[in-house]
Amino acid sequence: MKVLVIGSGGREHAICASFRKSEKITGLYCADGNAGIAEIAECVPIKPDNIAELAKFAEENSIDLTFVGGETPLALGIVDEFEKRGLKIVGVSGQAARLEASKSFAKDFMVRHFIPTAHYKTAESPSEAIEILESGEFGDAENPVVVKADGLAAGKGVVVAQNRREAVAAINELKNLVGETAAGKIVLEECLFGKEVSLLLFADGKNFALMPPTRDHKRIGEGDTGANTGGMGTITDSAILGAKETAKVVEEIIVPTLEGAEKDGFPIRGILFLGLMMTKTGAKLIEYNVRFGDPETQAILIRLKTDLIDICEAIISGSLENTKIEWREGSSACVVLASKGYPQKAQTGDVISGLSEAEKLEGIEIFHAGTSRGENGEIVTSGGRVLGVSATAGNLQEALNKAYQAVEKISWNGMQYRRDIGK
Repeated sequence: MKVLVIGSGGREHAICASFRKSEKITGLYCADGNAGIAEIAECVPIKPDNIAELAKFAEENSIDLTFVGGETPLALGIVDEFEKRGLKIVGVSGQAARLEASKSFAKDFMVRHFIPTAHYKTAESPSEAIEILESGEFGDAENPVVVKADGLAAGKGVVVAQNRREAVAAINELKNLVGETAAGKIVLEECLFGKEVSLLLFADGKNFALMPPTRDHKRIGEGDTGANTGGMGTITDSAILGAKETAKVVEEIIVPTLEGAEKDGFPIRGILFLGLMMTKTGAKLIEYNVRFGDPETQAILIRLKTDLIDICEAIISGSLENTKIEWREGSSACVVLASKGYPQKAQTGDVISGLSEAEKLEGIEIFHAGTSRGENGEIVTSGGRVLGVSATAGNLQEALNKAYQAVEKISWNGMQYRRDIGK
């Protein structure tokens, strides 16, 4: 079977690595890939948002299955275009992608289908957002409030303001931070307190299969300090979400979401990502993503035992309930190594050393995110988040120990990472 993966980050490297393990693979391609992906797949120089060229490539090369990594091509309707041409593809429709592409659409959907979430208001402009704040709807001037850009913002469109002054500053800065398109509308939310959990699932429109619960570490600094990033590390562990909590999330959030999406005319077929806050009064949904997370994918897929191709075929055929999906016992961890200057302006072009030594360690997989080949064939940094050093083990502490042992062998000028992932 010939498979095309769309994307170029650590998530797509993990997806490619999972496909590569299948005995059914006869050809593996990635558009447009990176230096690490190039070692296990043929990289195709087509950008993930060039839908027409991707479809043309799939047709001309008799691709049997396409898997979409990121949110942008999904929001642009890549699944609709591929299906129109009779091409098999795993991902949600353009309509379903609005659950991620528009925060206000997603919040309205949650309320319409009685899914527990934070109180919110949508503003059509910065001035309206400030008026809402000053009305006292989100408490007094010292109350924390969450400010969100409505559109896709590559993980940079959310600010947890500690008071009204910070919220106003965030509102005024949002367009500069994420662009006018993403910040065309602004969503204000009450600030929820509790433990954050990411719960991902495979869905075929009606049926679903849960993945191991994960926890992401978003902020750049240890102790969850500093600016938000795309993610500095993740863990999977059974203690993150108990059986009773999981059952409640299924009943109150997952089932209403899948039934609501089908009722509204856009059944979810592909990956659904729930960003949850486990509050004192129960789980509340912070946001939807309609694809694998990055770096959640790296920690999740290294535990997958079932052939990913079998899962993809079940999603497309609507037979997930008849597909047994198995996971390795224990826990996993992913520690992200980032360039100097990230998450602002990242320094690039630095030569990475120690990769081969780190990869030799037992239970370690290293996924490339922002890498390319230098003039002399060496691997160099080419983005903000550069590598995801991932490990599996019988328990979380062992997985973290393995991951950090591998991290110690890798270096480049200005490399930064958090030393408290999983703590």
